[in-house]
Amino acid sequence: MARFLVALMSLAFAGAVGAQTVTQTSGTLVIVPAYGEVKQANDEARATFMIEEQDKDKAAAASRVNLKMKQGTDLIRKEDPQAVLKTRGYYTYPVYADDSIQTRQNNRGRQPASWRVGQYLEITTPNLAGLPKSIAAAQRILALNNLHFGLTEASSRKLEEQRIAAAYRNLTDRITAVAKAMGRNPADATLETVDFEASGAYAQDAPPSAKAMRAAAPMEAMQVEEPSFEPGETTQGMRVVGKLRFR
Repeated sequence: MARFLVALMSLAFAGAVGAQTVTQTSGTLVIVPAYGEVKQANDEARATFMIEEQDKDKAAAASRVNLKMKQGTDLIRKEDPQAVLKTRGYYTYPVYADDSIQTRQNNRGRQPASWRVGQYLEITTPNLAGLPKSIAAAQRILALNNLHFGLTEASSRKLEEQRIAAAYRNLTDRITAVAKAMGRNPADATLETVDFEASGAYAQDAPPSAKAMRAAAPMEAMQVEEPSFEPGETTQGMRVVGKLRFR
């Protein structure tokens, strides 16, 4: 019995010694991926308005579009002097009795029953507080086609700096954790390469493009109640890969 216990203790001691054996890591190249993410409240709005008219007389339809777009533009400028305005598109096309794409393609020789004319106007503004009022004023004449919230150029630059810092901070934290797991001092590692956006998968979402929509001409004299908006926030992330070598 005593011999059995001695043998058992010897085996246990040998196993403990084997478990404590550390693999040599001198000169080892370690690749460490990391990721950083930051958020910023949106401080800019981009809205697209449109007006569309249909008439048997092409000139009459175009005149109404031109007049109403000018009136809507003047209203927006009056309500929000900070807004930057940009024309996004202007279209004119014939409408046949059977108004379908196939019909229009197959009846080029026929006379159109009427003409459809429309125009788009995009506004970009940092005045989020006054946005509901300015949009409601414009909706008296124009139709709101699209609304997108994002960041001003200054905020975008600030967020870019923050996401780079967050990604690098996560990388250093992971390097420390990897070094400890390998039984090494983080100070023994030399960071040879830092590859930001290593995956190539990151891309900012592009704002939605304006899409054509058919809408009845709004009544100019009708008041429109102010809409409610929640600008939300923008989230950006960055991938980074670091290559370090232990001496």
